Amino acid sequence: MNQDFDNNGPLGSLDEWEDDLLLRYPEPHTPAKTKEEFRNYDDPKRDTVREFYRLNHTYQTYDFVQQKKAEYLKFDKKEMPVWAAFDFLNTLVDDSDPDTDLDQLQHLMQTSEAIRADGHPDWFVLTGLLHDMGKVLCLFGEPQWAVVGDTFPVGCKPSDKIVYPEYFDLNPDSQDERYNTTYGVYEPNCGLNNVHMSWGHDEYLYHMVKDHIPEGGLYMIRYHSFYAQHREHAYEHLMDDHDREMFKYVKLFNPYDLYSKAPVPPNVKELKPYYEDLIAKYLPGTLKF
Repeated sequence: MNQDFDNNGPLGSLDEWEDDLLLRYPEPHTPAKTKEEFRNYDDPKRDTVREFYRLNHTYQTYDFVQQKKAEYLKFDKKEMPVWAAFDFLNTLVDDSDPDTDLDQLQHLMQTSEAIRADGHPDWFVLTGLLHDMGKVLCLFGEPQWAVVGDTFPVGCKPSDKIVYPEYFDLNPDSQDERYNTTYGVYEPNCGLNNVHMSWGHDEYLYHMVKDHIPEGGLYMIRYHSFYAQHREHAYEHLMDDHDREMFKYVKLFNPYDLYSKAPVPPNVKELKPYYEDLIAKYLPGTLKF
């Protein structure tokens, strides 16, 4: 599967491209938001955001991540078609997101439709549609702080570039000498595949679809919430050269995920036949959750 984006005409720089996306996908009937107005954690629109991150940073420990991987990566909870998972997501509003209060399927379609409009490969469009599907973890009783939000490595000292870094003082790993140094349990430039990320929908979905989606899409899925790296470059010391090469896909995906959010939902009924065919092209009829 071809992962070359050169024929799709990305703009000359990421900043230029993000500005272009904001002009093309502004909130209807309002002035286009600047990049600085997205991800406003100093004054989030919903009061759930700050409390979400207090819980997330307190309880996402190294041991917690190992427990959740052992529990969920067996994929023995449920088997269902992709669209059944989307139907569940219609009931979920992400408490960690300061930019939208639409349900998740609407956000997924906004993202994928923006990608499709720019003529990217169909697997990239599918990645946009699927990227948050792992939030079905909430269906199994997981609290949102263990499902959504920005991700970060566990097992080493958290970067102060992560949102609300002060809440990590409440995390027991901050007092554990195994985990509270720059490298913690890792080696320099060990590669992200050897790093345990905070548990949530990104890692869960990556493992679910890793045999079906090209590697560029898998990086988008696995690391799209890893803002401390793809925006702040705070974890270069753990990345290897392959990670750095593949993160061009994460950076390519991020503006579509972030800046396509608008209060008017897409027409799911009209779009569903196209996406059902696209899902069938790449994924089996049912997935194990």
